[in-house]
Amino acid sequence: MTGSSLPVAIDAMGGDHAPDQIIQGARLAMESGIPIVLFGTEEALHGVDDIETIFVSEVVGMDEDPGQAVRRKKDSSLIRAAEYVRDGHASAMVSAGNTGATMASALLRMGRLKGVSRPAIATPIPTLEGDHPVILLDSGANAECQPEWLLQFAEMGAVYARDRFDVEKPKVGLLSIGEEAGKGNSLIKDSYDILNSGDWQTICKAEFIGNVEGRDLMSGTVDVVVTDGFTGNVALKTLEGTAKAIVSALLSAFSSSEDAKAGAKLLAPSLIPLYQKLDPDSVGGAVLLGVKGIAIVSHGSSSANAILNAIKTAHELFEDDHVANLQSVLKP
Repeated sequence: MTGSSLPVAIDAMGGDHAPDQIIQGARLAMESGIPIVLFGTEEALHGVDDIETIFVSEVVGMDEDPGQAVRRKKDSSLIRAAEYVRDGHASAMVSAGNTGATMASALLRMGRLKGVSRPAIATPIPTLEGDHPVILLDSGANAECQPEWLLQFAEMGAVYARDRFDVEKPKVGLLSIGEEAGKGNSLIKDSYDILNSGDWQTICKAEFIGNVEGRDLMSGTVDVVVTDGFTGNVALKTLEGTAKAIVSALLSAFSSSEDAKAGAKLLAPSLIPLYQKLDPDSVGGAVLLGVKGIAIVSHGSSSANAILNAIKTAHELFEDDHVANLQSVLKP
């Protein structure tokens, strides 16, 4: 089987809407020409005869302890999907299930790239002005970090921005409480010194622009934002919550009166493209960077469209030889 014909391994059991939305997303991907293999229980995948399926006997629940689940449930859809990638039978894996278990499965079964201390979750953040999203990492894999790890995040994030979004020379910023070099805690100050020196920018064809603040995450003035996983996850969830609150408030306002409904009809042609740009389903998921394979971590509430876009991302990264590109900039 050639590389381009390798299927994407899908955890059909992961997510709030599994397996129905996962299967629908897989079918949409198949229609676009991407081969798929689904991992799930025989009961869940009963009647799915148009997609390759591999039956498993165990499922990792959304609320299970990731470490214990991965160690105990060796015949789970997550573990089997990761092993399929490791053994060269699949190009990538996608899961909307337990985030921690997805990361653990990919790390323990695929292994780390040489030179990577800790893999990181890279999440695309939509921007209102730019033509591509901002990459935020780490957005949840490592709550506590060391300065050297943030350097690796910057290197991997720059390669990801170039491979996935064709950013010729990614601008990399360090998330802090102020733009000045002296702002931030000890981790940020030490990380600033490391990021501002050395030859990593030349190797990665990137530019370190210094500290950036939370308000810059959707501005389009920076391409890659690095931080520790705790801060990154808080920032990500804050943005998601704010976006949902604004959309909810707009929908309520538009239906509050007949005049408002009439105004909504006039505004719809302008607002729909904005909504589509901000819709997380248009991205499909985050990428776990630093493992010897492509692993997409989709949101637990992923729809069929989100799964489709996650699969497309996985397929394109494999076609671009993304893992090898990452390894080429990392120091063993």
